[in-house]
Amino acid sequence: MTKRALVLGGGGPVGIGWECGLIAGFAQNGVDLGQADFILGTSAGAFVGAQLAAGLETVRLADAILEPREPRPERPTAGPAPNLGTLMAMMAELNSGTRNPAEGRAEIGAYALAAQTASEADFLRYFESHLGDAAFPARFACTAVDAQDGGFQLWTEQSGVDLIPAVASSCSVPGIFPPVTVQGRRYVDGGLRSITNLDLAVGYETVVLVAPVSFNLDPEIQDLQDGGAVVVTITPDEASVEAFGPNVMDESRRADAARAGLAQAAIQAEVLRGIWDSAA
Repeated sequence: MTKRALVLGGGGPVGIGWECGLIAGFAQNGVDLGQADFILGTSAGAFVGAQLAAGLETVRLADAILEPREPRPERPTAGPAPNLGTLMAMMAELNSGTRNPAEGRAEIGAYALAAQTASEADFLRYFESHLGDAAFPARFACTAVDAQDGGFQLWTEQSGVDLIPAVASSCSVPGIFPPVTVQGRRYVDGGLRSITNLDLAVGYETVVLVAPVSFNLDPEIQDLQDGGAVVVTITPDEASVEAFGPNVMDESRRADAARAGLAQAAIQAEVLRGIWDSAA
């Protein structure tokens, strides 16, 4: 088995804030999750993980949220939090077990393709402002779903695609952000398959799962544990949940979530340090 994996789940802009604060906070307290042998990101986690894997100093991961020093393009829907009602209803049906998963994902993909959103160019510009011209890191992977047929896609260095569209496709929440074109196909949020896609970390001895949204994680955790992995799951504590508010797509909550993540990491770092360091 390979040694250490970091899995970062989805959770919208609020989840991005919390993950950035949490991971930076752990680093400030002697636990550098950025040193993982493999970083897997889904949706919000793809955005955070790409920055880590591309070399952003772990302790500075939350700086752009808490101490912005230069203007950057806003995410195209910045403003009032969008209504997630339609998407949540479709996701509930998808996860009910009554539908073929690929067919259910394709139905949501069709909804995404028909939705009125910001332009794909504007959406990509946001990721360019954070990732620049970074090459696709060898130890990073992110997830997406083909909007046309519901097929699952894992983007890696071996996929032969640029980092920015790969990450943007993973973050394309259906109906809110535009599907992203990669190699002639349109892709949306990898969270349609699983909010974490934790099962893809198979083969690692120690897996740290950071999950802003903890939906139906137990089966995937159990599968990894049955394979011999040590799985550490970190979800928002009570103070972080309060900081999140009712809608993870609410950009105005992002800084509060980052501060909550910093505080949570300070409390939990000592326990995690022993596990993380012993696995190195």
